[in-house]
Amino acid sequence: MAAPAIPAELGPGGLAGRIRGRPVAIAVVGLAALAVLLIAGVTLGSAQTSPGDTIGVILWRALGLDTGHAWSSATETIVWDLRVPRVLTAMLVGAGLAVAGATLQGLIRNPLADPYILGTASGAALGAAVAVLIPIRLVVIEFGLVHGLAFVGALGTAFVVLRAGGSGVSGGLTRLLLTGYAVSSVLAALLTMAMYVSGSNLRQIFSFLLGGLGGSSWARLAVAAPLIVGTCLIVAWRARILDGFLLGDAAAGHLGLDVKRERRIFLALASMATAAAVAISGLIGFVGLVVPHVVRLLVGPAGRRLVPLSAILGAALLAAADLGARLVGDIPVGVVMALVGAPFFLFLLSRMRSGYEL
Repeated sequence: MAAPAIPAELGPGGLAGRIRGRPVAIAVVGLAALAVLLIAGVTLGSAQTSPGDTIGVILWRALGLDTGHAWSSATETIVWDLRVPRVLTAMLVGAGLAVAGATLQGLIRNPLADPYILGTASGAALGAAVAVLIPIRLVVIEFGLVHGLAFVGALGTAFVVLRAGGSGVSGGLTRLLLTGYAVSSVLAALLTMAMYVSGSNLRQIFSFLLGGLGGSSWARLAVAAPLIVGTCLIVAWRARILDGFLLGDAAAGHLGLDVKRERRIFLALASMATAAAVAISGLIGFVGLVVPHVVRLLVGPAGRRLVPLSAILGAALLAAADLGARLVGDIPVGVVMALVGAPFFLFLLSRMRSGYEL
């Protein structure tokens, strides 16, 4: 497969050409957008709070700073206990999925790869469905069987695909992708059977499949954050190694890379981030597909720019999508991402084909 290419029409005269040399400026704008989305996401909702109350509560609870602004205990509960964890969870999941997508697109050398390509989505869905069917309710640190088995299912499926597919080395990348497709097909059939026999629990399974952040909490955030943040930092630290895969396996080997070992490491990291994100949010598509693709158009394929900017913009995208989902009636954020992400990605592809500037 060819390495992800930057279209020729996105040259020095286009928007991407003008900002490609300014990744720091893009990062600053992205971080500013995250700050705005944090305040907006906490302030807006069915029970609105003022920006002054929001900022005051966050500064007081997070840093112990007293702004001299008074607020009610109900407002503090809404802001700190309900909305801040949800917004931060959206940002965490968005960053994790975007970095996982960037990693897999670089490894597979295909800009259409997404975080669920190794069957993690199917494994997580089946795990959640099995948890719904088990007549046992166990909650540990606000994580129930649905979250636990979803994580185990996602990570377990990725492990099986890597073992059976040879990590994309023995038999090539095609074998790995076909193995992921075959395993996903089997798991999808089992999921269908689980849904068929679920009876009144079908709604809970559908809720997981559609993706949502309504159950976010500080406890769940504390468990998932080390896994996702740690994975993102390791991928960013090893970004130059990831760049070597863009040259092809043979060239990467000539550069001194242990292709088989490094690919396994990156696939494991991407699977870990995806599994942790899916466990706390359900299935949310297009973040890991669209964000790395857009970032690559803006700043090029170099991993030291691609990975951190994908994390920032992925966090911003999902936080904005979750805010929109809440404002239009608290619909599942996965639905919003599908409605927004699919047309946007088709738009990008059409612009690339037509030769217009982005």
